Amino acid sequence: MAAFGTVFMPHMAFTTFENNQWNEATIVASDSIQLHPGAHVLHYSSTCFEGLKAFKHDDGSIHVFRMDQNLARFDQSSRLLSLPDIDQTQVSKMILDIVEQYSADIPEPPGSMYIRPTHIGTEAAIGKAAAPSTSSMLYVLISPVGDYFAGGSKPLRVLLDEAGLRCAPHMGMIKSGGNYASALGPILAAKRDVQADQILFCPNGDVQETGAANFLLIDGNEIITKALDSTFLHGVTRSSILTLAADLGMKVTETQLTVDELLTRAAKPNVEAALSGTAAVLTSVGTLIHNGKEHAVGAGEHGPTTKKLRQALNDIQWGKAPDKHNWLTRVG
Repeated sequence: MAAFGTVFMPHMAFTTFENNQWNEATIVASDSIQLHPGAHVLHYSSTCFEGLKAFKHDDGSIHVFRMDQNLARFDQSSRLLSLPDIDQTQVSKMILDIVEQYSADIPEPPGSMYIRPTHIGTEAAIGKAAAPSTSSMLYVLISPVGDYFAGGSKPLRVLLDEAGLRCAPHMGMIKSGGNYASALGPILAAKRDVQADQILFCPNGDVQETGAANFLLIDGNEIITKALDSTFLHGVTRSSILTLAADLGMKVTETQLTVDELLTRAAKPNVEAALSGTAAVLTSVGTLIHNGKEHAVGAGEHGPTTKKLRQALNDIQWGKAPDKHNWLTRVG
């Protein structure tokens, strides 16, 4: 497979919001959109998106994973950015229609069809720095993808940053491109200076999230992560992993985790840490870097509980385990 997210199907689902209403969705060429150079999104970053996947099962059926949760977050992001409210029913149909059109192109597991609904403000009005766009565009791109770590993954090296922020705290719950852009500078510096794969932002010692994933700590039979608030993204994969951990009899603790507690727990022999997200699913963290010192997480290797939780999630997505929580939406 090509690099994750670099190949797109030639068509996408498309609609626009004009005159206070959504137009009928259509299927258009993926490279066909037009924007005025003064479009609100290009100047004032009125944009949000989602990421979800469709999977092919052994019987040939296609299923989208947790679409309702992604649509709810998409709606929330749009509202928090003062973009027009989306029509979740319309967007749901757009996703299912475009996935069905390209069902033959969905790779077998561990591959999938990555789905990227995107909502942008289109009003040509550069005087609206302090006002929302009255018009917008919403489209659904799809991209066939393989395993995010097709070449094999190593436990990640993660720098703990107690000074910086991934994004402005009131923007944390919004899945917006600006949040990812604001984290790029620190991430690139961490890669250059200490060969870190990612930064775990911990403002004032509060363990939050990395540039593109939620953070989970596994200590024996307990899985620990930051309690939900408005400062960070509420990951759908995070929610799924916590539910599966509870199903397996683990204790789920959502709390304020400090850097000091994280490093103390990480020093124990059987502790694991992981990052969760749609693309990579669940990825082991082997090393934490703090104040110039490296701290191995447990044995510093891929942890057995992380592997077990990842496999449990994959088994549901791939149709190899019962969908007890009704997370799958069948296409067609």
